[in-house]
Amino acid sequence: MNPPGAGALWGRADQQDFRSRVRGCLLGGAIGDALGAGVEFDSLAAIREAHGPDGVTDYVPAYGRRGAITDDTQMTLFTVDGLIRAHVRRDTGAWHPPTDVHAAHRRWYRTQREWGPDERRPGDGWLAREEWLYAQRAPGNACLSGLGDDRMGTVEQPKNPDSKGCGTVMRSAPFGLLVGWEPQLVFQLGVECAAQSHGHPTGMLAAGAFAAIVHALVRGDDLDTAVQKTLAQLATRPGHEETTEALKQALGAVRQGLPTPERVAALGEGWTAEEALAIGVYCALVAQDIRHGLLLAVNHGGDSDSTGSICGNLLGALHGETALPPAWVAELEGRTTILELADDFAMEMTQGAALHGPGDSARIWLERYPRG
Repeated sequence: MNPPGAGALWGRADQQDFRSRVRGCLLGGAIGDALGAGVEFDSLAAIREAHGPDGVTDYVPAYGRRGAITDDTQMTLFTVDGLIRAHVRRDTGAWHPPTDVHAAHRRWYRTQREWGPDERRPGDGWLAREEWLYAQRAPGNACLSGLGDDRMGTVEQPKNPDSKGCGTVMRSAPFGLLVGWEPQLVFQLGVECAAQSHGHPTGMLAAGAFAAIVHALVRGDDLDTAVQKTLAQLATRPGHEETTEALKQALGAVRQGLPTPERVAALGEGWTAEEALAIGVYCALVAQDIRHGLLLAVNHGGDSDSTGSICGNLLGALHGETALPPAWVAELEGRTTILELADDFAMEMTQGAALHGPGDSARIWLERYPRG
């Protein structure tokens, strides 16, 4: 994979808009994750029995608190960390983003197998020292087994070749934030990094498709246009049929009338990559506002935290951070860390050359995101 061109210079307004979309994407995904965390394994009937006929309308306790995130947000944050490292390493001539993302996901894996940040190595950077990220929140088996050793899965030799779980999609929004990249490269990076844990074509292509949709949103497209552009990319890929059909079903469901949990259920339960993508896209398409879309995305009998996360990534990237419900932002676990990482990503993408130059700023930046 060759590095994309530097692109046009960033104006101040463009920088501010981009930072708002990055923040919105990461915070929105985390909010959706937290809304679904307490009902992830419940049927729709059980959700309504426990929380009333409207189902979940706010955070509910999960993992001992309100606003708790799960492995979906954990892995997404480490994806961001890996992408920042990849861009920092461009200065060295070592340019292979899948390797940096794999190393970042391996750091996440170690958070699930070690006691805490005191066991971190000097080159792990600041994110791996965040103690709250060491909580185990029902991580996916394919993610754990795929990242359990040093061998990096590739498209040609993927890990877990029969797996198409949604663990590929729920961590892939950050690839779409590479706004200076061409859409085909963003799609391909999503595919290559999915192969590190899930090798079924649908698992890989759904991740690439999600990244491409987010990318189009951050570049200014509306969601329907973003999906249509992604469908055109998918059509050229062998094994695209399940992902293409799932996205077309999501688009078709929009035309069937008012959104309901039953329409969401018709798209599946979200445990597989293409179903989670379809549900997240559908709920974002029909959302009256972010609150409405996220609640629709979690009130169903399936993988509620993943579908909520995907929907939140999309709506946050589309509308920016200021459209997020303030009360949900305030109560979100890890909010400060998420904002800090989002701003670091936005700075690296827009001002990277200044951060890497001589002086104290470069030293501090390389302590946060080591090249090694």
